[in-house]
Amino acid sequence: MVSLPRPLPGAVGLSHLRAYDWAAADGVCGGSPHLHLVCTEAYVVTGGRGAVQTLSPDGYRDTPLEEGAVAWFTPGTVHRMVQGGDLRITVLMQNSGLPEAGDAVFTFPPDVLADPERYAGEAALPAKSGPEAEAAARRRRDLAVEGYLPLRDALAAGDPEPFLAFQRAAARLVRDRVPQWRELWRAGALAAAERTGAHLAALEAGEPAYLAEATAYGAEPSRLGGYGMCGRRDEYELPGTTLHRLDD
Repeated sequence: MVSLPRPLPGAVGLSHLRAYDWAAADGVCGGSPHLHLVCTEAYVVTGGRGAVQTLSPDGYRDTPLEEGAVAWFTPGTVHRMVQGGDLRITVLMQNSGLPEAGDAVFTFPPDVLADPERYAGEAALPAKSGPEAEAAARRRRDLAVEGYLPLRDALAAGDPEPFLAFQRAAARLVRDRVPQWRELWRAGALAAAERTGAHLAALEAGEPAYLAEATAYGAEPSRLGGYGMCGRRDEYELPGTTLHRLDD
């Protein structure tokens, strides 16, 4: 595929998800609970039904999802996609490239979060799809649910401290990645905003020469049906993304 010189609008990331139908320890079918440290994420429901469970300092929520619905959550919000019947979602992700570079942290139990090497091992999946990759994705999901359920129960009981402790642990885990993230942000979302500023200045000056560079682009999925955090994932290699993923 030809490399595209411009990202999607606002340098957002794009993927399509079909929520997992694997039952977890609590009998709920769905994905791996996790949060993002600096990125807002949006679900645009394109088919089926289900829900997204979220944990934040204001408590636990269960938001129904059906075709046409849109749900989004800010950095620090734990989210768990729940399958209700052929749930299919288009995901829009702020700061394309950052989530793929480790911005997402699973709700693994505290002892796993405290050990960066163990965390990396539990989060990784085999490079190739197949039975081994599916088994690893299920183990990863189950471990995330194991750590998630006590956080949810504590919030429901009015105790936010375990959830806040998880947020702090997640921040410690990714701290060393921040310089890399800053470069991705500068090349992606910040550069897109700065281009808009330059265009506005040119229009105000009556010199819209940049319009002569107008063109159109297209892309096809670079991979179909990979194992993502929440479900089977169709993804695109677009400007601002990276090939090294934790959510394959």
